[in-house]
Amino acid sequence: MWWPNSPRLTRLAAVLALAGMTAGCFQPLYGEKSSVGGVGVAEKLSSVDVVPIDTPNGTRLARVGVEVRNNLMYGLTGGAGAAPPNYKLDIRLAASQMQVIVDITTARPEIQNYGIDATYTLTDIATGKKVVTGQTFSRVSYNIPGQQQRFVGDRGLRDAENRAAKVIADNIRSRLASYFVAGT
Repeated sequence: MWWPNSPRLTRLAAVLALAGMTAGCFQPLYGEKSSVGGVGVAEKLSSVDVVPIDTPNGTRLARVGVEVRNNLMYGLTGGAGAAPPNYKLDIRLAASQMQVIVDITTARPEIQNYGIDATYTLTDIATGKKVVTGQTFSRVSYNIPGQQQRFVGDRGLRDAENRAAKVIADNIRSRLASYFVAGT
């Protein structure tokens, strides 16, 4: 029978054996059941009630607030029906725009950054206790191709708003999933 005499091969065999034994110990974050047999993260996420985001009516931020809420609700439930609410999520938004590149001959912006800053609070409905508070942000850029193409610039801004809203929703969803797994 052949057995490796070199310490390097022995260590490699030990590492591979240890990796094989621990491979079954990991669980997907969004799995149906937890590894200890309780409720899975997906079911806990679907029990979060996303409160309508308070923004000034008739503004671009109002549309972005609806976009963030819709993305978040879909991300939390996966498109299925929501479970009875155990938690309430309150979100506050602030938007900003900054000119990055300006055409020196016309003094018109060519590239702009659109940003959203979000503050959120997750409250346990049964106890009224705030269990998670946090902040997140998103910065995206968009082009303004010229002064004859004003519609394209406006559409670029709208696309930037949608992309920033998606990033905000994904960041909040990830933070809530982390809370439901780790409890902190």
